[in-house]
Amino acid sequence: MMKQTILTTAIALASGLAIHTAAQAANDEPISPIKPPASINLGMVELGKKLYFDPRLSKSGIMSCNTCHNLSMGGTDNIPTSVGDKWQQGPINAPTVLNSSLNLAQFWDGRAADLKAQAGGPIANPGEMAFTHTLAINVLESIPAYVREFKLVFGKDKIDIDQVTLAIAEFEKTLVTPNSRFDQWLLGNKSALTKQEQEGYALFKDSGCVACHNGEAVGGNSFQKMGLVEPYKTTATAEGRAGVTGKDADRFNFKVPTLRNVEMTYPYFHDGAANTLTEAVDIMGRLQLGKKFTKDENAKIVAFLKTLTGDQPTFTLPILPPSADATPRPTPFK
Repeated sequence: MMKQTILTTAIALASGLAIHTAAQAANDEPISPIKPPASINLGMVELGKKLYFDPRLSKSGIMSCNTCHNLSMGGTDNIPTSVGDKWQQGPINAPTVLNSSLNLAQFWDGRAADLKAQAGGPIANPGEMAFTHTLAINVLESIPAYVREFKLVFGKDKIDIDQVTLAIAEFEKTLVTPNSRFDQWLLGNKSALTKQEQEGYALFKDSGCVACHNGEAVGGNSFQKMGLVEPYKTTATAEGRAGVTGKDADRFNFKVPTLRNVEMTYPYFHDGAANTLTEAVDIMGRLQLGKKFTKDENAKIVAFLKTLTGDQPTFTLPILPPSADATPRPTPFK
């Protein structure tokens, strides 16, 4: 019995040491594994999920948050710049909503400090959902099931835009994508990556890509100038941080995008000008690092980038409460 106890204890200690060693190895890397969301208000998440998918928060009644940040397509829309109300062409590429809770700020220019601040912007933007916050609240208050659910979640008789944006933000906090093959490799499963993928990661580090693309989100935690070594040529009008700070020094400074799930979030850059990862890696190498990757080097980096695709959010599609007779009807053609 004593021998069995000693053996069991030794196995437990060895297992614990292995976990500690794997965690320590992950800590030594510039990229860290994605952790599941913590401290989530489930009632708020369920309400926010409905609001995220509800097109009645738009003037046309056909656009929702999911229109441009499609959760079936990597949290984006896979077109260079998004389509807004009355088929307006948006000025910038829609960044993925996946793992957006890990960003230092929201939007390419960082004009929203957090997810809550971001959530209200598209609703009232005339080039996007083209509504007003007041009209959006009027719609929600006319729907009895929403009135009941808001009161249940927030404990208030009146709905306001603060509650709406809080709920949407709480849902978006759940949209993380852990357990990518690269995360598995970081945590000790050395068979999770092929030789080519590991060589691609080594190139990614040695070439300097990790100076900007690091941390849990592999980006999203700094602003950088697009075109450090060579100027970036584009017809896009987006000014980057300069549009927020008013400083000319911030012109063409954009939030570094996350590379998580990057295989799914094409086309790339703030103007959506790069259609493939191969093209994006080539341009980034030349413009940001002053390095011309060979075809083989490029292929290895692309292979590594594809290992960053994690488990996609899965949930039952919300059934939206029906409009009442008094609910204002959408005006898609006005």
